[in-house]
Amino acid sequence: MNEKVKEPLIRISKRAGLPVWKAWLIRVAAIIIALIVCATVTTLMTGENPLQVYSTMLYGAFGTPRKIWMLCQCLAILLCISLAVTPAFKMRFWNIGAEGQVLMGGLATAACMILLGDALPNWLLIIVMLAASLLAGAIWAFIPAFFKAKWNTNETLFTLMMNYVATQLVAFFVILWEVPKGAGKIGIINQSTMAGWLPVIGGQKYLLNIIVVAALTIGMYIYLNYSKHGYEITVVGESERTARYIGINVRKVIIRTLLLSGAVCGLAGLLLVGGTDHTITTTIAGGRGFTAVMVSWLAKFNPIFMILTSFLLVFLDRGASEISTVFGLNHSFGDILSGIILFFIIGCEFFVSYQIHLRKNAGKED
Repeated sequence: MNEKVKEPLIRISKRAGLPVWKAWLIRVAAIIIALIVCATVTTLMTGENPLQVYSTMLYGAFGTPRKIWMLCQCLAILLCISLAVTPAFKMRFWNIGAEGQVLMGGLATAACMILLGDALPNWLLIIVMLAASLLAGAIWAFIPAFFKAKWNTNETLFTLMMNYVATQLVAFFVILWEVPKGAGKIGIINQSTMAGWLPVIGGQKYLLNIIVVAALTIGMYIYLNYSKHGYEITVVGESERTARYIGINVRKVIIRTLLLSGAVCGLAGLLLVGGTDHTITTTIAGGRGFTAVMVSWLAKFNPIFMILTSFLLVFLDRGASEISTVFGLNHSFGDILSGIILFFIIGCEFFVSYQIHLRKNAGKED
């Protein structure tokens, strides 16, 4: 005698489709709940008024014109790196090596400024810096792409290890070029001549970076959604078998896409070294190569939505720094609040993509 299979108490199924307004309603609800949880944690752990903590976060991001420009600059660099990794991620090539590719682009820029600063006119030097940074980042991404396309190596580990190699290369050249000797750092490159410094637009140091990244965002959106290459990236990401069946050269797409990804990371290195910092260190990327993974994923590989996700993460980071300064708290407390907010934002995507079913007769006796 066959027994009737009992339906599980809780069953999870993928949503066929959710109206946009409902999806955003879930996200807004998640943010409100996160703020309530953060307020509770703040009161219990510090005794501070949570409303004052939130106002301090806002001041840390928007309190003065300089803070606003700093926020926009940080947003631009994070967005640039996020745009760089997105084509690879959309193709399901997990490029975790953006940090190293940015470093190599920055190293190539610094090398041009140091070695060619007195030999070339500034306009030509900047062109050489641009070419060198794009090439350096592209080469650093090409290496794991070639091994993946040729021998199907694990791109996650490969690109991750390339970060450490890039860090050590930068450390070597920092010591080689250190000023003064024994300082352990290069200092401001060409401080007296400003050779290789990117031009300042409208008297604002960061405006050029913002304009370049804005144009790049529009270009990447068009590339991914309306070009043949973007279509091929999407097909390869969905199914390599299907891509091969319809005649797409998968190896070629992998290598081409990673060359693009690395080149854009190299551009970020140029903007950092030539545009804002005018020096090179092993930490110049500031962990943005890893943060970019979250930005790209949260935006579902949409360059326009990445503006919002980049803004959110930069705002939280700037706000956390301001909290630690104003209230005399450990910087980790600000990071705890940021982590809680991100946890709810990321977690709500589960409810956007899936729905939970409870057994209808869960409260009844069998």
